[in-house]
Amino acid sequence: MSTVIDTVAASEVLAVLKVQRASGPVVEGLALVSQEGFSPRYDLDRWTGLITKPGHKLEGQSIRDAICFFPTAKGGIAAGWAFHDIKHKKIAPRAFVFGVTNPVMVQGAVFAGITITEGWSQPASSVVQTGDWVRVDPARKVVEVLRRAGR
Repeated sequence: MSTVIDTVAASEVLAVLKVQRASGPVVEGLALVSQEGFSPRYDLDRWTGLITKPGHKLEGQSIRDAICFFPTAKGGIAAGWAFHDIKHKKIAPRAFVFGVTNPVMVQGAVFAGITITEGWSQPASSVVQTGDWVRVDPARKVVEVLRRAGR
C-alpha cells in the first residue's frame, strides 16, 4: 500500500540522496533529520510517537508520518515488535532512512510495512534538512528532495 500524498514532477527534484539498500513502497512526506542514532525502545514513546530520550537532539519531535533520517540504528532486538506496534497505533513514520542499520531493524520495518533504506551516498544532512518535503523510492534506491522547508 503506497502512501503518496503529493506528487511533484521529476523535473522539480531539487536534490538526490542515493541509498544502497531499500524496501517498501514509494512514500512522500516531511523530513525529520537527526544527527543521532535511533532506538524504538529507548528513544521513542511508543504511545505518542514522540522522541522522549532526555538530551536527544530531536527530543519532543514526533516521528508520526515523517520521513525519518538517522545515521545509525541503536539496539535492535525490540524493533520487530516496536515497529509493528507503532504502525498499529498509527504513529509510525512513513519511512526510516538509515545510514547504517541492522537486520533486526530491517526485518521489523518490513514486517510492519514501513519503508526502510540503508547506506547513504553522502551524509543525509548535507542533502536534506528537517522540514523538506521528500520522496523515498526504494525501487530506484533514491531519496529526492522535492521542496525545501519553508517554501
